[in-house]
Amino acid sequence: TLSFDFNAMHPGIYVYHCATPMVSHHIANGMYGLILVEPEEGLMAVDKEFYVMQGEMYTTENYHTSGLNEFSLEKMINEKPTYYVFNGAEGALTTTHRMQANVGETVRIYFGVGGPNKTSSFHVIGEIFDRVYREGDLVSQPGLSIQTTTVAPGGATMVEFQVDYPGRYILVDHALSRLERGLVGFLYVDGEKDDTIFYPHEN
Repeated sequence: TLSFDFNAMHPGIYVYHCATPMVSHHIANGMYGLILVEPEEGLMAVDKEFYVMQGEMYTTENYHTSGLNEFSLEKMINEKPTYYVFNGAEGALTTTHRMQANVGETVRIYFGVGGPNKTSSFHVIGEIFDRVYREGDLVSQPGLSIQTTTVAPGGATMVEFQVDYPGRYILVDHALSRLERGLVGFLYVDGEKDDTIFYPHEN
């Protein structure tokens, strides 16, 4: 085996993967991740930070087939995923790893798309992103008050928002049929309700 060192010369958020054929096959089997290169002055302090990556799985078997599932080259070449996942597995951000915050806290999500094929329209149902660092750009000024942000395969972003009301917030790709193939995460927010922000009532 070999290892290497490199100088991280550009601040930003970057997706890494191999360059060994077949690259897309390796990515479809989860061989990717994020690298954060902070500016020299660092990033603004926040209360909670989460790492979320979107990916696809291509199996010969149908969705939710139990037991061993074999990789399908044909499905991958035709860009027809069997599963869409956050952090490598269906349920990774709903049951396995609980994302938790409290009312009044600022949440930062480092979000990337491993792919290998599909673009994401990243959105948190019930929230507006206060700041979006598009395409992982930590040098330019962020976009403000953004509902949904587009992230290409092999691309990344950083979003920040303050949570103002308790509840379960749902992380999705706004190509929402993908939710039915496993692509969903939950952010649980605890704290006191504020009726000036949200006031459910009977008509």
